Amino acid sequence: MKYFKSILMLTILLTYSFSSAQNIEEINIPYQKFILDNGLTLIVHEDHKAPIVAVNVWYHVGSKNEKPGKTGFAHLFEHLMFNGSENFDDDYFQALERVGATDLNGTTNNDRTNYFQTVPTSALDLALWMESDRMGHLLGAVTQEKLDEQRGVVQNEKRQGEDQPYGGVWELMTANTYPKGHPYSWTVIGAMEDLEAASLEDVHEWFKKYYGAANAVLVIAGDVYTEEVKTKVEKYFGNIPSGQPVSKHEVWIAPMMETKRQVTQDRVSQARLYKVWNAPEWGSEEITFLDLVSDVLASGKTSRFYKRLVYDEQIATDVWCYYDGNEIGSQFQIVATAKPGEDLAKIEKAIDEELLEFLNDGPTQEELDRVRTQHIAGFIRGIERIGGFGGKSDILAQNEVYGGSPDYYKTRLQFVVDADLNDLKETAQKWLTQGAYILEVHPFPDYATTGSDVDRSKLPETETPPDAKFPDFETSTLSNGLKIILANRKSVPVINFNLLVDAGYASDQFSLPGAASLTMAMMDEGTDEMNSLQINEELAKLGANLSTGSGVDMCNVYLSSLKSNLDKSLTIYADVILNPSFPEDELERQRQQRLAQIQREKVTPIQMGLRVFPVYLYGKDHAYGTPFTGSGYEESVKQISQEDLIKFHNTWFKPNNATLIVVGDITLNEVKDRLETLFSSWQQGNVPVKNVSKVNNKEGNTIYLLDRPGSQQSIIFSGHLLPPRSETNDVAVEMMNEILGGSFTSRINMNLREDKHWSYGSRSLILGAKNQRPFMVYALVQTDKTKESLLEVKKEVSEYVSTRPATDDELNKVKLNNTLSLAGQWETIGAVGGSLSEMVIYNLPQDYFETYSQRIKNLSLDQIQSTAKETLEPGNLVWVVVGDKEKIEPGLRELGYDIMHLDSDGKLLDQVGMN
Repeated sequence: MKYFKSILMLTILLTYSFSSAQNIEEINIPYQKFILDNGLTLIVHEDHKAPIVAVNVWYHVGSKNEKPGKTGFAHLFEHLMFNGSENFDDDYFQALERVGATDLNGTTNNDRTNYFQTVPTSALDLALWMESDRMGHLLGAVTQEKLDEQRGVVQNEKRQGEDQPYGGVWELMTANTYPKGHPYSWTVIGAMEDLEAASLEDVHEWFKKYYGAANAVLVIAGDVYTEEVKTKVEKYFGNIPSGQPVSKHEVWIAPMMETKRQVTQDRVSQARLYKVWNAPEWGSEEITFLDLVSDVLASGKTSRFYKRLVYDEQIATDVWCYYDGNEIGSQFQIVATAKPGEDLAKIEKAIDEELLEFLNDGPTQEELDRVRTQHIAGFIRGIERIGGFGGKSDILAQNEVYGGSPDYYKTRLQFVVDADLNDLKETAQKWLTQGAYILEVHPFPDYATTGSDVDRSKLPETETPPDAKFPDFETSTLSNGLKIILANRKSVPVINFNLLVDAGYASDQFSLPGAASLTMAMMDEGTDEMNSLQINEELAKLGANLSTGSGVDMCNVYLSSLKSNLDKSLTIYADVILNPSFPEDELERQRQQRLAQIQREKVTPIQMGLRVFPVYLYGKDHAYGTPFTGSGYEESVKQISQEDLIKFHNTWFKPNNATLIVVGDITLNEVKDRLETLFSSWQQGNVPVKNVSKVNNKEGNTIYLLDRPGSQQSIIFSGHLLPPRSETNDVAVEMMNEILGGSFTSRINMNLREDKHWSYGSRSLILGAKNQRPFMVYALVQTDKTKESLLEVKKEVSEYVSTRPATDDELNKVKLNNTLSLAGQWETIGAVGGSLSEMVIYNLPQDYFETYSQRIKNLSLDQIQSTAKETLEPGNLVWVVVGDKEKIEPGLRELGYDIMHLDSDGKLLDQVGMN
């Protein structure tokens, strides 16, 4: 150990091998671009590492194309695009889920609306048929009923967003940072009254004006061949009209000439400060420089704002700085959350002083090198995926729509590489010295068509894709007993490590609630050789990410390292694992942050329920009967000492009580040689046996009510305990739950969202635990439908095991979705590592994921129905409701339940008897 410590500082001070200038030349997403005769832009990228393909359509229309009085329409129209087209008048998700689609969604922002999905390659024709049908054949399927339904869904989405802490900020910020009439002077989701006024005539006008082929970019990325794709796209999209000419907005930055200050109140536990400047448009050299400036100021513990406000003076619990890049103008924002009891004026003064110093002196070379490396490393990690948010298809579409070329990202990266100290200083001086918007949030109290007609009387047949194959992995054990599981993946030059220690929140039974979580939060706050800032700074230079965490049964220490900097990154990783010092000053800082976190949880609707729910599932004295957030309770967090953290680490961090998951571009021998050296001093030892007793489900005759005055929505939690995975057919339980509430098209969500439109989203899920695990339904519903929604949830669960069991159609749908979607399940090294971790945590057989698909295929309807009857107990559902008591309690009383009023820690206040 002494030898290890003595070489540590020498090792990390060696010259870093990662060179931004060299690596930037290696970053490339090959593509071919075509313009169809009708104006549709097609971009194709081939990536044959997995039998999947991403289909991503960007329409160059967003909220900036709206007019005052008709705001929110771009987003509302996005919702309508999922409700069926003329030749497939059904929910869009239904058809795609049946063929295993993943990353299936649509989004709207100021400048564009996109629709995307990743499907098995064999389902490409179906995806293209579906996308082309709603591009060219939508209006005949849009009815007043559908418009009313999605209007209700969007309005609930708006309520849900505004009901979150600080949720009203964006309305204020948008209205006060841009002049009246500016295309960015209203929010994307729009005004409630504008949504209410939207008509079918508006729908037709919007579609005809903006949803023509010439206003769209279609990106196909994945296991495909370019010429085949081009032929298919011409077949499905070639006869779609180009649409009307669309005017392009000119850049309108609208810098503020004077500072405007506004003060508001919200139901939050901590005050927060926002400072906003209008800035240059997306893709410009100057906004790239400002992006780097934001990282110098507030990215990582060694950044200027974080170090002063959070670390040194400890007057804020978090601070961040970022740019919100948009097509005709962007915004640069600084946000800081005050530590409870601290004054925003003091925080603003510190921010202004640090910003002034930067404006005068600019960044240091070390700071610039750090943020440059972080920026490029982040981009490299992001392009491993072909689909979804930030995947390669998304990057190509974004750069084509905004930058005029799919590879404009190279220009933006070159801006990063070429940036020098003066660039950052001068750009900041230019844009961050004019007027700003300051908001204080205080706790409240046109072409010719070609091609032939496509058969749109039926969906294209989809070939059955090959079974998904879980990546090969190897296992080994170090001389000290540490188990190693390694999967060699060479898709990107990154290696991930995840050390799993068998402890978790359940181990708090030997200490205080929150001890496991707080110990893990402190692991990277200092070692015998390095303090917290040094650790963070060295990792940032290396382009590495290190994080720690805890779950119900397991603690983990995670590292993601660039291959070129592996040895230096691993040295720090081992030091954090073996030699955490848990310094007193860092503990006090973390303690205050944890207490502030608990306060936030107590006013955030979902977290309020998650804190209380486990107490009434397991009982307050059970090992699992602590807040699902893992943060513990204020009284216990205040008592946890440095000795408690040291004891936790010494007790549980034994090599014989841990498993290290390694995924990336490295062999088993290569990693073992390094680990044997780094962990040579780590010795085995005895570990306590956690006592996780079995609990009988309680009779469900009580509603536990948490009051949140003024809440616009109620959150309903309901559930009971299920047997451990080892005692059930877990794939049968999983599929059973998916039919009931585990997906968008499940019974519960379709009932409350699509049929009733009382909710933006409702689900059921089975939380992970080694022992008895919670089956839980949660529904965010509008306040005036709380009672009715609770009854609908109860009805769905009850009828599922009695009069309305699962059907063949439902089972076939979830079987297809869950097997076909596996084609892209393990596309990234992070996903592979996650599955290997799941295998370890729940002691699954080594062939679990290799046989997973076949076990799902073998499920029968009788198995699903019998599993539902054996595991679901409608009469023993625990009910927790969070909402405005004054508005919802009278209705809940009518249900005949006992009503228990709880405080935010789940303690009983009083009881309202049955009528």
